[in-house]
Amino acid sequence: MAPDEEFRVTFPTLFVALDWVEAHCVIPDGFRKGEPFDLLDWQFWCLANAYRLKPDVVWNPKDPVLAPAFYYRRSQIVLPQKAGKGPYSAARICLEGLGPALFAGWARGGEVYDCREYGCGCGFVYVYEPGEAMGMPWPTPLIQVTAFSEEQAGNVYDAFVSMVKNGPLQDLIPSTPGEEFTRLPGGGRVDKVTSNAQSRLGQRVTYVPQDETGIWTTTNKMTKVATTQRRGLAGMGGRAEETTNAWDPSEQSVAQMTAESRAKDVFRFHPQAPATLSYTNKAERRRIHRYVYRYSLRENGGHIDLDSIEAEAAELLEKSPAEAERFFGNRIVSGSGSWVERAKWEKRKAPTPREIRRGSLVVLGFDGSDVDDWTAIRAETADGYQFTPTYGPDNLPTIWNPADHGGQVPRLEVDAAVDELFAKYEVVRMYCDPPYWESEVDAWAERHGEKRVIRWHTRRPVQMFEAAERLRTDIVKADSGFTHDGCELTAQHVANARCSARPQGRYVLVKATDPQKIDACVTSVITHEAAGDVTAAKGWRSARSNYVYLPSTTRRR
Repeated sequence: MAPDEEFRVTFPTLFVALDWVEAHCVIPDGFRKGEPFDLLDWQFWCLANAYRLKPDVVWNPKDPVLAPAFYYRRSQIVLPQKAGKGPYSAARICLEGLGPALFAGWARGGEVYDCREYGCGCGFVYVYEPGEAMGMPWPTPLIQVTAFSEEQAGNVYDAFVSMVKNGPLQDLIPSTPGEEFTRLPGGGRVDKVTSNAQSRLGQRVTYVPQDETGIWTTTNKMTKVATTQRRGLAGMGGRAEETTNAWDPSEQSVAQMTAESRAKDVFRFHPQAPATLSYTNKAERRRIHRYVYRYSLRENGGHIDLDSIEAEAAELLEKSPAEAERFFGNRIVSGSGSWVERAKWEKRKAPTPREIRRGSLVVLGFDGSDVDDWTAIRAETADGYQFTPTYGPDNLPTIWNPADHGGQVPRLEVDAAVDELFAKYEVVRMYCDPPYWESEVDAWAERHGEKRVIRWHTRRPVQMFEAAERLRTDIVKADSGFTHDGCELTAQHVANARCSARPQGRYVLVKATDPQKIDACVTSVITHEAAGDVTAAKGWRSARSNYVYLPSTTRRR
């Protein structure tokens, strides 16, 4: 759920928890160490969503912890360097360990949360309004502050310890916090856990802050840590929260898997500047920084100075452009250069949504796979508008991921989609890359005509290089008429495409890594080549408009 500009909370949540945090937590370090910890807008928003409640949940006093009260099972926060993730995580640890982090029913009005009932003499009293959600602490919380390295785990754990030692919570801690764990009232504790502490996994944890999951991978065994902790949380009705910088999509990190998951009960917060802005352009980079840091800027009550961020980013940009863009621009980019910078592709997105009329003249491009890579069909009009068509009763996009279909591309669906597109549009030409699909391409040529369905092999290095260069030129040149529909899957595949050098100054398109698919990009190249060839052959017969403009409120996929 995206915030509006005022971060208005229009859903039920534990407001008592948000007020408790500001009354008990303090700034952990710096010149303002020990001063009250006032939530920044983004911190307020993320906490409000973390404790968002299902409006129809019924509290069971006999089984209060396991009641499925919360709307989100876990959270993910993706923000740039120094935006305030560490102090935020520390504050939530304080809340989960000592504050009203559990749902305790709906108030009739007049009920109170009084800290004195829980051994805290700070004087905090919260009066509930009628119908408001009430909160209570965990009886025996077990919290694991988890990161890949000791230093990373310490960034969060040490901030938590500082909040406890320098604020009103120090009276609640039965002993001095240690370097590895802190004892909590009632037998609870907060542990610091890294990749080396595998023996602690599988415990009956109640809350797990997982820091920098963008570098948690199968190789460093942190994927197993994440899944094991989540199983432990499930048994206790507990929850997890990831905090991370943007990740390298070539590494298949835990953060990436969370972001790409289709689970509806995961709250995600990942502000990103418009993709049309180029990070290598200093003026546009400034706009990117202002956007992703806007909740933490000094002018908005935060601590971030944009000049300092620019200085660090510019220095890192000289040695590692991708890292600079991830760490400070909050963007998901790979470690090597793209065939086409995604910002340039995004700038070719048509400014006004378009719907192509039935019977319009189009060309089609097809690139097929079987069990690993994706299969895609793209279309293009005579005036250079490229789009992903839809098919079937649900108007699904003509891009198929084998993982969504039991591990294999649904060939009958693809076949039906091709027939539907030929029925819907007047297809002047269709270029098809035939490997794995020879029989289907033969059948399409027989049904729709050998002059319209053409076998176009992408494995020919000279022809493929020229076709890729044609599309790249029309993407980057100022006076090009090429536009596209903004298909997000295609944009990602374009960003994934890399150039692999070949003799005589040519290249072929390759994936940065195997998980980073480029099939929709290759299909776009094929489609644009078909359109260019038809134009050269004067094959379009169009004195009529072949599209209509629709207002944005009626846009359809």
